[in-house]
Amino acid sequence: MKILAKTITTGLMVIAGCIILSVSNKVTAQTKNQNKMKKKVLFVVTSHDKKGNTGEKTGYYLSEVSHPWEVLHSAGYEIDFVSPKGGKAPVDGFNMNDPINKKFWDNETYRNKIENTMKPSEVNSKDYVAIHYAGGHGTMWDFAENEQIASIASKIYENQGVVSAVCHGPAGLVNIKLTNGKYLVDGKKVNAFTNEEEVAVGLEKVVPYLLESKLIERDAIFEKSGLWQKHVTVDQRLITGQNPQSAEGVGQATLAELKKLELVNQ
Repeated sequence: MKILAKTITTGLMVIAGCIILSVSNKVTAQTKNQNKMKKKVLFVVTSHDKKGNTGEKTGYYLSEVSHPWEVLHSAGYEIDFVSPKGGKAPVDGFNMNDPINKKFWDNETYRNKIENTMKPSEVNSKDYVAIHYAGGHGTMWDFAENEQIASIASKIYENQGVVSAVCHGPAGLVNIKLTNGKYLVDGKKVNAFTNEEEVAVGLEKVVPYLLESKLIERDAIFEKSGLWQKHVTVDQRLITGQNPQSAEGVGQATLAELKKLELVNQ
């Protein structure tokens, strides 16, 4: 009887162990599948449509949305849009001679998304592996002070996600703080629309601050090239581009970083 009882006990322990191992394997597989499925990137666009008191219209710069979108969308990433106020985002740089602009604008799904952007309160940071700040002069008036979007970006970054920005989009980086109390850009190499480029377009006294100078104030290590030259900087999952000419490069660098993260999560 003792031998029989011992045999039964041993058998039950083996069965229990197999069940636990099976459940553990299923959980691991589910986690991996969830990581594979979570291929969403959040694009941030401005809600502001005026260049100070000039009477000139502005908004997000279309190619700084469309070119990164083309790279990431083609690679299988879904793009969502948020703006400080939500709703229809004002557009600038509306050039339909650019085939990528036209491709984006003619895409019914994404045209609808950017004309019905989410409010920050509607965003769940856990849904996204990256956040991209598109430029356009409007960002200079409503990106830096938006605490909700800064918080979303901080959470995505600290969840091992990627943060990217192009041209005036890095205005959104100015006040992002991490949980250690430091600014995201502190000690990191960045670039953005330069002071020289702002002077070249005659808006250095119209914008509320010079973006290059403000990033340097935050202890960023600012890199730059000449006027209208392509320049993309990558440092610790932070990707920044200097001007509209750099938009595609920012998209490609973002994709490269995301591929690295996918390999880590496999």
